[in-house]
This record gives sequence, structure tokens and C-alpha cells, in this order.
Amino acid sequence: MLDIQAVRAQFPALHQPTAAGTLPVFLDNPAGTQVPQRVIDAVSAYYRTMNANAGGKFATSQRSDAMMQRARERVAAFLNAPRPEEIVFGQNMTTHNFQLSRALARTWQPGDEIVLTRMDHDANVAPWLHVAADKNLVVKWVDIRPEDCTLDLHSLEAALSARTKLVAVVHASNAVGTINPIARIAGLAHAAGARVVVDAVQSAPHIPMDVQALDCDFLLCSAYKFFGPHIGVLWGRYDLLAALPAYKVRPAKDVPPHKFETGTLSFETIHGVAAAIDYLAEFGGGDIQAGMRALVAYERDLVTYLIDGLHSLPGVRIAGITDPARYAERVPTVVFVREGYTPAQIAEYLAAQDIYVWHGNYYAQEIMEALGHGAGGMVRVGLAHYNTRADIDRLLAALRAM
Repeated sequence: MLDIQAVRAQFPALHQPTAAGTLPVFLDNPAGTQVPQRVIDAVSAYYRTMNANAGGKFATSQRSDAMMQRARERVAAFLNAPRPEEIVFGQNMTTHNFQLSRALARTWQPGDEIVLTRMDHDANVAPWLHVAADKNLVVKWVDIRPEDCTLDLHSLEAALSARTKLVAVVHASNAVGTINPIARIAGLAHAAGARVVVDAVQSAPHIPMDVQALDCDFLLCSAYKFFGPHIGVLWGRYDLLAALPAYKVRPAKDVPPHKFETGTLSFETIHGVAAAIDYLAEFGGGDIQAGMRALVAYERDLVTYLIDGLHSLPGVRIAGITDPARYAERVPTVVFVREGYTPAQIAEYLAAQDIYVWHGNYYAQEIMEALGHGAGGMVRVGLAHYNTRADIDRLLAALRAM
């Protein structure tokens, strides 16, 4: 059981009063979580003790290099990756995916096929649409089942062929919270000879990650969604990273991960990534996978309380999985609309009471259109493990008073 007050004490942002003198309620977490003090301290410590570029013979550069190696090892443990050399750091998931799409497309021919889903964030859609246009590729789509916002795997099977080169799929939806069966999807894709690219931005903060069990070929996430700084992570199978052509400067190393890390990295935020993972590992006594499992049970209780509360409000309709028996199939991100109000009106009303939520399509354009909310989107409430039932009570009370 989490000691929630001890958890919240580690996050300075949770205790900063607003201009009105109240504490804000952070329910905007799918767009970026708050960070514990140790992450702030790690970023600051980098500048004080090891601020130098990589590869030097002098002390600060060597300390920075050692920090980088440990950070790769910590992220590898976080993802259960076979080796730290498979961990590539970069600006964010979107930038990584544009780089990856260009590298993979250099190995494809006109008429080759790629498969995308109607559930994905556009960061796992647009990069592939661009290379499809550049290379004259065929794009096929996996549909969703609107009644519970899950992927229609029959449409995936129908989309696969001998010419399929790629299946791009989200692990957990940033809109409706659905967790997809990645290992099953990867099995179908691999049987057709295709590679699998997984967007794990929304799953990484909420469930244990295991790239080996998922059986994907590439996986992307962003540290600022799992309580770290603004930086992205790309994992890829080492043999694939080694074989792929990289867009890089000539003097840069031609081996993974360095061949894909263009220019000077944001070393200070990478130090913060390791600190964020150390923080999460403490929930499991130092075991990061056990730590994440400890958060699942707490967040499951929170999302149950949230969905039950939203269902009690007149005019509210939730999209996604709302059967408590199936909550293992979702992360604690919930979207809804309310009769008589636009999502923008609801978000603005809540913001005036220092309750932070998102509205719109959150770059999940395809699923919002599939659900009939392409114009105004929906209201999104995203929980994290530092949230409480009291936060949800404030949200529900505000919605009742509208």
C-alpha cells in the first residue's frame, strides 16, 4: 500500500499555491507529469559536478560519460531491455520516430505496405504517412471498436500481407486509456515478415515495461511522462539498430546507440531520467518492475473511483473501457463529454478552480474522429500515482456545481 502523503511530499509542484491561495489538482498527467525533488536535484547536480561534453580525458567529461552509461543501464532495466547499448536518447518520442521512419524507409521499395491504427497518437502516424508519400508506399489501417475503444484485430489480420513492412501501434492510448495486446499484435506482424514499432509513452508511467515479453522491434517513450525531465527514449533490437542506415555527421560513431544520437545530448536531463527511474524502483525495494507493479494497484483503485463518480453525474458519457472487470486492460486516463457543454467550456471552468485537465484531441486525431468528436474532442482526466481520492472529489464537486 502506498504511503500517499510520503509520495506527495517528494513533489514540490503539488505544494505550490496558486494566485487564489489554493493548491492545484494535477489531472493533466498524460501530457506530462510533475517531477520528484530528486529529479530536480539530479539536473542541478549535473551542472555543478560534471558539465562537459562527451569523450574527454578530463574529470568532468569522464564523470559525464559514467553518468550516461549508468543512465542507459537504468533505462534498460526500466524497459527490461537485453543491453544498455539498445537505449537511444533524444529530444522526444516524436523526433525519435521521424528519425526512425526515415531510416527504415530507406530499406523499403515503392508498393511496400505499412499498417497504422486509428487509436494512435499522431506521433506514431504522421512520420509513417510522410515516408509513405515519399516512397509511394501503401498505407492500411486498423480500426477501433467504438463501443469499448479497443482495436479490431480482425482488421489488422486483414491488413497484413507478404508486402507488409511495418506495423505501428500504441501500447496504451493517450486518449481513451486502452492497453493493447502488443505481444499478440507482434506475433501476427512478425508472421507476415513485418517490423513492429510501439508507442509506449502512455504505458510507461503506469505499468511494468518488458520489451522482450512484448516482442516488438522498436519501442518509444518520453521521460517527462514518467516523472522525469523533457527527453525521449528509443529502444530497438541491437541487430536492427546496427543494420539501419543513420542520418548523422561523419565523425560520429557508427554503432548503436551513438549513430542515432545526433549532436550533443541533453546530458543534464539524462541524469534526471536515471533519478526518475531510481524513484520508481524504490516502490519495489530497488526492483523497478516490482515498483511499477506496486503503482498499478493504487492507480486501479483511483480510476475505479473516478469512473464511478463520473457515471453519477447527469449528462456525462465516457468513452473506453468502463467495466470494472476489465480495468486491467486500461491505464487511468479517462475521457468524457457532457451534455450541454463543450469540452473547452468544461476545461476552462475547471481551470478557474485550479483543477487541470485537457480538452480537444490531444493529437489522437484518428480516434477522436472515429468516435465522432473530431471537431471539439473530449475532456481528458489523467491520473498519476501522486493523485488522491480527494483530488477526484474536488473534480466531481466542481462538475456537479456547473
